[in-house]
Amino acid sequence: MKIAILAKLRSWYCRDLSRAAAERGHRSSRIDFPKIVACVGGVDPAVVAGEADLTAFDAVIVRTMPPGSLEQVVYRMDALWRLSAAGVTVFNPPKAVECAVDKYLASARLEQAGLTVPPTVVCEDANDALAAFERLGGDVVVKPIFGSEGRGIVRVSDREIALRTFRTLERIGSVVYVQRFIENEGFDVRVLVLDGRVLGAIRRRANGDFRANVSCRGTAEIHSVTDREAQCSLTAAQATEARFAGVDLLYGRDGTCYVIEVNAVPGWQAFRRVTGIDVAAAVIARLEAGL
Repeated sequence: MKIAILAKLRSWYCRDLSRAAAERGHRSSRIDFPKIVACVGGVDPAVVAGEADLTAFDAVIVRTMPPGSLEQVVYRMDALWRLSAAGVTVFNPPKAVECAVDKYLASARLEQAGLTVPPTVVCEDANDALAAFERLGGDVVVKPIFGSEGRGIVRVSDREIALRTFRTLERIGSVVYVQRFIENEGFDVRVLVLDGRVLGAIRRRANGDFRANVSCRGTAEIHSVTDREAQCSLTAAQATEARFAGVDLLYGRDGTCYVIEVNAVPGWQAFRRVTGIDVAAAVIARLEAGL
């Protein structure tokens, strides 16, 4: 296969996927998302990046979604859709990336699928957000609607600080995503799902922060997936149409299992270190099976 990997410069994941691809006899190239040029109206090739005709690749693996304006994010989704329409296997599919990158849409899909998600209010007005803060118990997590790895997430439990936060977000034109803070035991569970099968899971424990992400100084250990966790994770991946997903589960102190997030560009560096599972090889094998 000829594989393009949309990834940042010096990406560990790009190196790991390239290694796994080479071991199985495939060629891979790293592509910068901002370098993609898409054409219509008979201008060929339809999607390029520098000298590379992306429609000539067998597969494109999405390993990054760089921060950008709404126009840039929408355009990137459009370019992925165009590649998919041209017969290129896009992994994850554009619909899955589009859904998972949007926290509100993903949460709504999860709830529609019968999964338990934290009580959440999404709005644009600071006064509406303050009303949501009080309605959700005065202890909330404020998240960017687009984002990953715990970046830009803050916990707010003071009314005055909440109002200042909401007014700042309103002033810069952001959507305010306000979610009740779930009292928990200080850890969450990250389950990796690949094409309807659970690869494994790790337990991530917070370290001086309410966020358990390893990128936020959390620690990880291997976790044995329960039947309940497996079913929740498989349902979550299906609800977001993700072939490859990192599903984050959080247990409240009352034992309720909440689906916090579905990541369609999941990291596995800590997962591989803890579990020993070669995720990159599993991804390449699934691409082989689908072509």
